[in-house]
Amino acid sequence: MSQNQKTSWPELVGVLATLAATQISRDRPDVAVEVLPPGALLTPDVNDKRVRVFIDNNGLVAKTPVVG
Repeated sequence: MSQNQKTSWPELVGVLATLAATQISRDRPDVAVEVLPPGALLTPDVNDKRVRVFIDNNGLVAKTPVVG
C-alpha cells in the first residue's frame, strides 16, 4: 500500500451508510466495502482489502471506517 492511500474516514461518522460507502469506494476503489448493521456477526480476521462500515439503527455510520 502506498503512503498516500487513505486508510480511515473519521469524517464519515454520522453520515448515511450509502453515502459513506460511495465515498470510500471513490477514495479506495481497490477495497471491498462492507456495510454492517448493529449486532452483525463478524469474523475476527484482518483484511487489508476490506473496509467495514458499522451503522446504527438509523443507517448512519456509527464509528470510523478503517481499512482492515
